Amino acid sequence: MRVNAVETIRAFLEESELTYEEPREGAFLIRLPGEHKLATMVWLIVGTYTLHVEAFFCRQPDENHAVFYRWLLEKNSKLYCLSFTLDEAGDVYLVGKLPLKAVDEEEVDRVLGCALAYSDENFDRALELGFKSSIQKEWDWRVSRGESLANLAAFARFAAPENR
Repeated sequence: MRVNAVETIRAFLEESELTYEEPREGAFLIRLPGEHKLATMVWLIVGTYTLHVEAFFCRQPDENHAVFYRWLLEKNSKLYCLSFTLDEAGDVYLVGKLPLKAVDEEEVDRVLGCALAYSDENFDRALELGFKSSIQKEWDWRVSRGESLANLAAFARFAAPENR
C-alpha cells in the first residue's frame, strides 16, 4: 500500500506541474503559490499506514494570544482533513493524517487544495489578530522612509494611521 501511495503522489505532482522536492523516498515538499500568503509549503509524508500532511502557517503571535488561538480552534471545526496546531515554540501549522488506502490522485488534489485554501484565505486575518501592532509599526516606518507599502496594502484598514 505504501509503494502505491508514493507512486500515486509522485504521478499527481508530475501531472499537475507543481514545484516539489522529494528529499527522501515518500517525503514530498510541495510549494503552493498563494494570493495572500506568498507560498504555502506542504509536506506529504507517506508512512507505513498513513499519509502525514503538514504545512507551516505562521510563527507564534506577538500579541492577542487568547483571541488568536480561540479563532484558530473555531476554524478547526470547519476544516476537512487538516487542523491548526502548535509546535513546541508556539508556531502554527496545519496538520492531518489520511489512511493510505484513501490516497488517490483526487484525494491528493483535495488535501493540497485544502492546505492552500486554509493557509491563504486565513493568513491576513491571522496577521491582524496576532501581529497588528508590528504591522502598524512597519507601516509607520515605511512611510517615514518613503518605502513602498504595496505588500502591506491588505492591512491598510487597520495599519494606516487614518484608520486606527
